[in-house]
Amino acid sequence: MDNMNTQRSEPPARARLIGDVPGPDAVAPLLAMAQRALPLMYRPDIMQFVQTVRPDPSAVTGVRGEGTNLRYAAIVALGAAWLDIDAQRAMLAGSSAAQLAETVARQARDQADLGAVALAAWAAAEVGEVADTALLDRLVHTVEAEQPVPTVDFAWTLTALLAARKFRELSEPAERAATRLRLSQGAMGVFPHALPRHSLGNHRAHVGCFADQVYPIQALARHHAATAEPQSLAAAERCAAQIVRLQGDAGQWWWHYDVRTGDVVEGYPVYSVHQHAMAPMALLDLYEAGGADHRSAITAGLSWLQNHPEAAGTLFDESSGVIWRKIGRREPRKAVRSIRSMSTALWPGLRLGLLDRVFPPSVIDHECRPYELGWLLYAWLASGIVGARS
Repeated sequence: MDNMNTQRSEPPARARLIGDVPGPDAVAPLLAMAQRALPLMYRPDIMQFVQTVRPDPSAVTGVRGEGTNLRYAAIVALGAAWLDIDAQRAMLAGSSAAQLAETVARQARDQADLGAVALAAWAAAEVGEVADTALLDRLVHTVEAEQPVPTVDFAWTLTALLAARKFRELSEPAERAATRLRLSQGAMGVFPHALPRHSLGNHRAHVGCFADQVYPIQALARHHAATAEPQSLAAAERCAAQIVRLQGDAGQWWWHYDVRTGDVVEGYPVYSVHQHAMAPMALLDLYEAGGADHRSAITAGLSWLQNHPEAAGTLFDESSGVIWRKIGRREPRKAVRSIRSMSTALWPGLRLGLLDRVFPPSVIDHECRPYELGWLLYAWLASGIVGARS
């Protein structure tokens, strides 16, 4: 990966898409912010990234880091790998993205967290260009066991298996994973929060969050690109079409969806990472795999970052480079989500509009997590992963 970065002479495919829709002015400043902010979130002593940063006027950088998160380190490795080697080393205190991916893989081998294992295996294959046997064996076991599993983790499992196929024969477990993911999809294209969905209980089984949509879109688009399986492309297309159809008037990608009806259960918070990274990443993967062109929806999502009607104030901290995490409601402990989840479990489509007036979405969450910026880099810089559309 390092050699590929130093020798690249043409802009990657996603950069060409930036020059088409939505335009470089919308994306290039975000990429520059990510490269400024991620070094502030890095722990070189343990080669990990923090869980989050928050404002701290007493800190030289203006933000303070809290905790660590192995998932986030893997995601940053995936994104940073598409920078040139000098930019990688500036971000990672002299290390490369490949070295970070190697460290993350080693640290993930004794982790119980399936999501961390899947992301580490994906980064090892794609960035480090190795098949990590220990991690991949755990993913294959997960596919074969067919136990309850979070949808996001399972989608990452499929993506990791696909990334490692050029180093190890993984066609059968990848096909089984893709089949299980497709079978979990609701009639309107929405994926649940867990497989099987009823493992979550009656009040939560019908709800899938935005992440539960974008990572399956990405995984199934890549499965189609790798195998030409039409059912995988069709499943990814149905989900993408539904979330695009429901996109807000100001470009908002909503938070929670009803697997049974395809409706929005609860829209807020609207997360910045959904707008600038996760939706573009999944929808561009789908487009490059031969799916529909949703770049106008991507453009609308990006525009929300600057023109969000819910709250005054900016989502950008220019001094540190961070992009603030979300705009949410003034509410105690995610009360609206809980009420709408329980009420729609019994009465699909029930809105309880009074909740919007009592708990308006008007609060900017001044927090930023490194995975958000890692996906931002990956969404717009990665190329040759899915295959260029002719």
